[in-house]
Amino acid sequence: MGIREFPSGSARGKAATLGMRRSPDVSPRRLSDISPQLRQLKYLVVDEAIKEDLKSSRSVEDLTSASVGLTSIEERILRITGYYGYQPWAASYKRDERSRESPAPAEAQMQAGAEGGGRVNRCCWKCSVTQLKKIFWGVAVVLGVCSSWSGSTQLAKLTFKKFDAPFTLTWFATNWNFLFFPLYYLGHVFKSAEKQSPKERYRECCRFFGDNGLTLKVFFTKAAPFGVLWTLTNYLYLHAIKKINTTDVSVLFCCNKAFVFLLSWIVLRDRFMGVRIVAAIFAIAGIVMMTYADGFHSHSVIGIALVVGSASMSALYKVLFKLLLGSAKFGEAALFLSVLAVFNVLFVTCIPVILYFTKVEYWSSFDIVPWGNLCGFSVLLLTFNILLNFGIAITYPTLISLGIVLSVPVNAVVDHYTSEIVFNSVRVIAIIIIGLGFLLLLLPEEWDVWVIKLLTRLKVRKKEEIPEGNGDIASGLPNKSRRTRPSMSSFAH
Repeated sequence: MGIREFPSGSARGKAATLGMRRSPDVSPRRLSDISPQLRQLKYLVVDEAIKEDLKSSRSVEDLTSASVGLTSIEERILRITGYYGYQPWAASYKRDERSRESPAPAEAQMQAGAEGGGRVNRCCWKCSVTQLKKIFWGVAVVLGVCSSWSGSTQLAKLTFKKFDAPFTLTWFATNWNFLFFPLYYLGHVFKSAEKQSPKERYRECCRFFGDNGLTLKVFFTKAAPFGVLWTLTNYLYLHAIKKINTTDVSVLFCCNKAFVFLLSWIVLRDRFMGVRIVAAIFAIAGIVMMTYADGFHSHSVIGIALVVGSASMSALYKVLFKLLLGSAKFGEAALFLSVLAVFNVLFVTCIPVILYFTKVEYWSSFDIVPWGNLCGFSVLLLTFNILLNFGIAITYPTLISLGIVLSVPVNAVVDHYTSEIVFNSVRVIAIIIIGLGFLLLLLPEEWDVWVIKLLTRLKVRKKEEIPEGNGDIASGLPNKSRRTRPSMSSFAH
């Protein structure tokens, strides 16, 4: 098993060749096992006959020349002895083949860099296209929310000139909520790959109400309270339009965002944010200034109180929904809004009838009812609620909320040309304060962390730019001294 001296003759050469091709199973496990034999390497003599026999391999050439690329003493020993099944000719052949097949390291790095850069560019392109699509759809949704909300407000104002029945209008418009789930199912059929029947989809969405689905108990405990809040929100808003102009109504209703934060902070124990407290203070200050703008007349005070009540009911609806039901998917939200329409038909229909016979909301004949205005208002309100609930599927929620704020200047322009509204300084300041508070409420929870990170990055960049400028000045000074020194030495000479 040890290293033997090569005998003279061709037979001895063949025996040596066989010794170099020992199988790995009879080889020692580590080089320390053959340490006594390693000392005999200095007495190793290679005959010319062996050189002739081993021309096919490069082991003899490696022994005679030290510049053939031997990397270490272990590799030299393995090439000589043939232990561990090591075959130098095969290794060299593989190296040659790899060198022929594989490109140079620099070329390989360039190719890898090019491929990586291409992938990064493609990913960036896809991300930019996706963001552009979201922004484009966001602009479309903002315009839709703004136009539908301001249009429904103006159309309600126009309707009350001929049909003075705000609760009946609320009941009529709420019945259109029944279309939410059918419209959602149509979208599911066109968009989803795995299409389900209406019954299967309904059962799947009913899981939102619990394991037993939409039972009678669940209907009265979880759906009925929200039906009452929905009706009160819309009725108080429409009744306020009869008392004050649409600009004040739309801007005061924006305070519901501040009420949602206050209720969430108290009831849901949401995170405290100082900027949102400031926004809530702005909203309250705007309400007071809006009341002061009309001189605290009873007519305007009642209208402002109705709008604030409507905003409060809207905020209570949102907070209770999050507290009792949590978050809902699109199908579940559509089913819930359709259930509210069912509650409205079954339990609220009696109230407009009572108001009609008591002549609180009375009209002489059905022929004078402006059905066009009623249907137009209902369609616009349905469109507004669809965009508000399902617009987050195609764009950012913040952009959707901006549509409500933008409805204020739209209503102001319409009121300026259609009514006798006076935009004094107090009213303008109140509108600006409430709008600013609404925008502050749109800030994300981590906005302060982002601002701190941005300021830190700006400071680091400034610190990096200043030393670079000083380095350039300092590096320029020795150059000048070096240039002037030869002239001084030549002058001395």
